[in-house]
Amino acid sequence: MNAFTESLRQEVLKQHVRVSVIEPGAVATELSSHVRREVWEQASRGFQGIERLQAPDIADAVTYIVTRDRRVAVAEILVRPTEQDF
Repeated sequence: MNAFTESLRQEVLKQHVRVSVIEPGAVATELSSHVRREVWEQASRGFQGIERLQAPDIADAVTYIVTRDRRVAVAEILVRPTEQDF
């Protein structure tokens, strides 16, 4: 995704279009209700016992990106829960 985003950024920079990528860590979402239980248990194994991010945490990152002055382009933001170790 990062390579695609960088390629897109280079393609549209002359039009003053800013392209950013937000890389979220563990986020509390409704995903667990949309996949089979065994798939969810496998996927979430590394996140047991940590406080996951909430949607407003990711919204804050988006807000930060889009409210920068026109001369500022934020390439990427990695947002993880404090306790996430990977």
